[in-house]
Amino acid sequence: MAFLEIKGLFKRFGKVEVLKGIDLDLELGGFLVLVGPSGCGKSTLLSAIAGLDTISEGEIRIDGQVVNDLRPSKRDIAMVFQSYALYPNMTVAENIAFGMEMRGVPKPERDAAVERVAATLQMGHLLSRKPSQLSGGQRQRVAMGRALVRDPRVFLFDEPLSNLDAKLRVDMRTEIKKLHQSTGKTIVYVTHDQIEAMTLATKIAVLRDGALQQVGTPAEVYNRPANLFVADFMGSPSMNLLTSRVVAHNGGTALELPRPNEAAILLRMPPNVAPGAVQVGQEVIVGIRPEAITDPDGADRNSPLVEIVEAHVDVVEPAGSDTYVVTQASGKEVIARMRSDADVRPGSRIPFAFDLNKAVLFNPESRQRIG
Repeated sequence: MAFLEIKGLFKRFGKVEVLKGIDLDLELGGFLVLVGPSGCGKSTLLSAIAGLDTISEGEIRIDGQVVNDLRPSKRDIAMVFQSYALYPNMTVAENIAFGMEMRGVPKPERDAAVERVAATLQMGHLLSRKPSQLSGGQRQRVAMGRALVRDPRVFLFDEPLSNLDAKLRVDMRTEIKKLHQSTGKTIVYVTHDQIEAMTLATKIAVLRDGALQQVGTPAEVYNRPANLFVADFMGSPSMNLLTSRVVAHNGGTALELPRPNEAAILLRMPPNVAPGAVQVGQEVIVGIRPEAITDPDGADRNSPLVEIVEAHVDVVEPAGSDTYVVTQASGKEVIARMRSDADVRPGSRIPFAFDLNKAVLFNPESRQRIG
């Protein structure tokens, strides 16, 4: 039985539907990440779970209890916001303990809880400091500690890392991951950063314009995107999406990708496409991640279907551990991810290895994945 259940949830402001029939569930101890572009409804959904926003239709259950009409204080949830909202005149310890003090928790119990949370978040040495003496990452830890000290049924995080610089975001992602692993708490987390979603979640829900696009594990969402929006949104660099035509080839079918001033690329049909799912002459969109296009020596030797294609190199972008190489097909730039020491130069012609075991096809009209 799911610990958090959302059924047929709608949120309307007048005639405008902000959330459109959301159905979601999360197991006890799961980490659900709501991800999508700005304005997709993810923060509104989080506020509905918290009780900070009423819903127009549907049902929210926590541990089997319908909470639609419960005030936020009665839902046994704790929320960490984008802004730290710390009291500047209080120490870290006093900030963490403030909520318990307001609820009349005895001081010895408060002190023990603060020590426990400080040990979990590795900030015992900060307890006597004021917020002005802390870095952004340390302030966010205090905000997390203030939520953690309550021992709630569900944690809600609303873009908690968006105010931090790039390195601190990486560090704090690790801290949140450790927190989830050590406490086993159920977490719902909102972000627009798909890297955060991939690294933190046990389950990802991708939203667009108030509607769910796909729900699944990070691997499912990344490797088998349900539609073109998910394919393009998840991943950095994003998936190569190339218009192709199904053609007869060597007694079977292949995918033909046109190129300027030279012969089209012919790729055998990806093995995950069921027989009969596409017909000769049909136009499809081939989706293939940059890491599935590489130099032959870097290709997956265990893959059942790797095609080698000679192509012209337009741009080479060294990126430390990898080298991104740009070529052309189907009227678009195609990004390949090669080894850092791959011998590639702009203007040269080199072999590209396409791992078709990792390719997916989409219907250009419905925009849904085929198969």
